[in-house]
Amino acid sequence: MTKRGRGGKHRGRGGIGALTGLALLLPCAVAHGMEVTPFRTGNMAPLVQIHGLPVPDSARILAPREGEVSVVVDLANNYAVTAKGNESVTFDGETYRVGLDLRYGFASGVEAGIEIPFVFHSGGFLDGFIEGFHDVFNFTNGGREYAPRDRLLYQYERNGIDQFRIDNSGGGIGDIRLTGGFQLYDDRAEAPRRLALRGALKLPTGDSDRLRGSGSVDFALWLAASDDYRLGNWGHLTLFANAGGTVMGDGNVLEDQQRDLVAAGTVGFGWSPVDWLAITAQATWHSPLYQGSELREINNDTLMITGGFDFAFTERTSLDIAISEDLSVKTAPDVTFHLALRQRF
Repeated sequence: MTKRGRGGKHRGRGGIGALTGLALLLPCAVAHGMEVTPFRTGNMAPLVQIHGLPVPDSARILAPREGEVSVVVDLANNYAVTAKGNESVTFDGETYRVGLDLRYGFASGVEAGIEIPFVFHSGGFLDGFIEGFHDVFNFTNGGREYAPRDRLLYQYERNGIDQFRIDNSGGGIGDIRLTGGFQLYDDRAEAPRRLALRGALKLPTGDSDRLRGSGSVDFALWLAASDDYRLGNWGHLTLFANAGGTVMGDGNVLEDQQRDLVAAGTVGFGWSPVDWLAITAQATWHSPLYQGSELREINNDTLMITGGFDFAFTERTSLDIAISEDLSVKTAPDVTFHLALRQRF
């Protein structure tokens, strides 16, 4: 695989494995491909989604006077039941998050925005589908087949006392995030290499008693990098990574167990063979948000994998469709469905 657009006119000769097989089904005309960016989705576990962890994001900062509005929907199905020593936890239900994300480029290399989320907890409707999917592929259901179907119960008990318990469906506004970004590097080549510094300030606007917010101010800071490679008639391949962390304020949820600092990172790649399609996969990790527990659901690193597609309806309008799975079992939802509709102006 050879770089193009940094002063040379070389042509990449390396294959790209299984992706090439899929490419043979697509039009073979010369294609530049669409911009590849990470899926803006993270861990939707009940005790994690309330905090302001870095969200995987693009290394490209909006140009001056360029705006973007996004509607982002995450639907997570949780099932984890564990008891150990004097602790027990039940995460059985579905969490939906609908976010309105507004961004604007105020100056060269400077971007600012606001994200307004709405969070809903419910018994949901996906239990039967997930059990059937597991049965078809002979995957374990982890005991969910013995639990009441479409139940909502988010509960953590320690020393015989409920630390929290959510068993009634409901929703409302979550914790609003103020976001910003600075372009640290952009070589502006045909196949660009970029680096951006991004940050987010999370405000305690959600109800922490209903797990729609943490009750604290959190500040996240992270680097977003990307490197692009032209593949001749096969569009282009983009490698990307995010790395950073969050300083968490004193929240109202498990306040005596909450950590002050959390590290997070994402690595992934995306291939765009034509101007209307990108195929993307990414792995996301973060350190534990809580301590003082022997349960994986409370005190364990998280590793998730996300894969899906980005469809361009026009040059400025696109739709992300992706699915996330927990590689580190019981530290993230069994499955999260992600949709994001973006419009630039």
